[in-house]
Amino acid sequence: MTDAHVRVFDTTLRDGEQAAGINLNKEEKLQIALQLAKMKTDIIEAGFPAASPGDFEAVKLIAQQVEGPIIAGLARTRREDILAAAEAVKWSKKPRIHTFIATSPIHMEFKLKMSPEQVLAEVRQAVTYARSLVDDVEFSAEDASRSDPAFLGEVFRTAVECGATTLNIPDTVGYSTPDEFGEFVREVIEATGNPVGVIWSVHCHNDLGLAVANSLAAVRAGVRQVECTVNGLGERAGNASMEEIVMGLRTRKDRFGCQTAIDTTRLCAVSSQVSRMTGFPVPPNKAIVGANAFAHEAGIHQHGVLCNKATYEIMNPEDVGAPGSRLVLGKHSGKHAFKQRVEAMGFTLSEEKLKEAMTLFKTLCDRKEIVTADDLEAMINNEILSLDESRRITLKSFLVQVGSGHGSATVTIEDEGREKTDAAAGNGPVDAAYRAIRRIVGVEPELENYSIQSVNESSDAIGEARVTLDLGGVRVNGRGASTDVIEASIKAYIDGINRLFAAQARIAGQESQAAEEARKAV
Repeated sequence: MTDAHVRVFDTTLRDGEQAAGINLNKEEKLQIALQLAKMKTDIIEAGFPAASPGDFEAVKLIAQQVEGPIIAGLARTRREDILAAAEAVKWSKKPRIHTFIATSPIHMEFKLKMSPEQVLAEVRQAVTYARSLVDDVEFSAEDASRSDPAFLGEVFRTAVECGATTLNIPDTVGYSTPDEFGEFVREVIEATGNPVGVIWSVHCHNDLGLAVANSLAAVRAGVRQVECTVNGLGERAGNASMEEIVMGLRTRKDRFGCQTAIDTTRLCAVSSQVSRMTGFPVPPNKAIVGANAFAHEAGIHQHGVLCNKATYEIMNPEDVGAPGSRLVLGKHSGKHAFKQRVEAMGFTLSEEKLKEAMTLFKTLCDRKEIVTADDLEAMINNEILSLDESRRITLKSFLVQVGSGHGSATVTIEDEGREKTDAAAGNGPVDAAYRAIRRIVGVEPELENYSIQSVNESSDAIGEARVTLDLGGVRVNGRGASTDVIEASIKAYIDGINRLFAAQARIAGQESQAAEEARKAV
């Protein structure tokens, strides 16, 4: 690999699993590790073998069955930890022991209760022992970002002298800021003497939401290994997100001059797998792999994307394994996206009907959290295409009351420009509403059939109501749709009555024409 290659050290199975509430078994860890290998991850930290027999077995299983990446096991500077790590990873063709000790004043005094000299001695014995067991040893200075750079230089020089090949500078508590951390990394590398053949690494936590920014700042400072997790999982607020680092380096290669070997087309699939197995959902607004990462709802954005995707997308969705851009129809959507979606569904509407459809759509958006394609199709079929321009009556408002075994309804209808209101009781709210409508319009059609069904399985889905009415041998079907099933039912009945009026008008016209033709023939 060239100096332009940044190695991805994935610690989802170690630091990621330490997130409160995650407990993966060894088979689940193996499945994730196999996908990480397919994605061409450079190093997989498979676990902390000394932590438990289960962790040891998981690391061993991954070392035995996963080929391609380096397989690392974490170890404190204790000999028993290092031996356990060596025993677990020795089955890999590329085994690594990753040992660590804290170097910050607060950790040395209150956690370790050791002097700087004692810490140096621990580093010396631990790295020496680890190197006697494997050829690839990584050393990490825990809480490095709150450590003295001069002391870190001494610690890292000792680790290199004893055989460490990778030196890691963690921002363990996510305390640093990008400009500060980049400068700190440069200072530490300089204090160490920039030893030849050593790979510098960083491991940043996200307590201030800066883990990815700090990691990228470190890359610009010369680091060539970045430790991260899928979906940013990890202790407290998590670790640097692997997918964000990878795509940050790829998308802004002009700024960093380097990138990873990751097959980015697998990012979404691996993210989804880790989410399912850990039980930690990916937030919709999560960068790169979130459901909304390539979704656009605002009308201005949708228009731009329709003209040229690059107006609002700096990455191709397909490059990260996403199915593609999504123009999400919502109350912020504009006419361009709405028209495109309507046409894609197979409808061709006049400008007037398109405008009417969009008005109804915006109203629907205020009543529903998500408007689906099924909702939109039902709305167009039942509220736009089924309504003839000559319709006589329209629903203005209604009020229903429901009790045990009965209901009442007050309905207001506009009939040829005049509003009319009436009320009735019935066997439930729908029957009561239908009785009130009949009283208003003065006709008594027979209800031959009534049905209502949801267009999808969500609780707020549009309900489609259908009725069959018969009046003096004239038989028609009426349709109505709404998120309110009572409203859908009333709309379907009114649609049916309008169709009856239209059919009667056609019959009367035909009879008049026939009479006129007969008169002329005499």
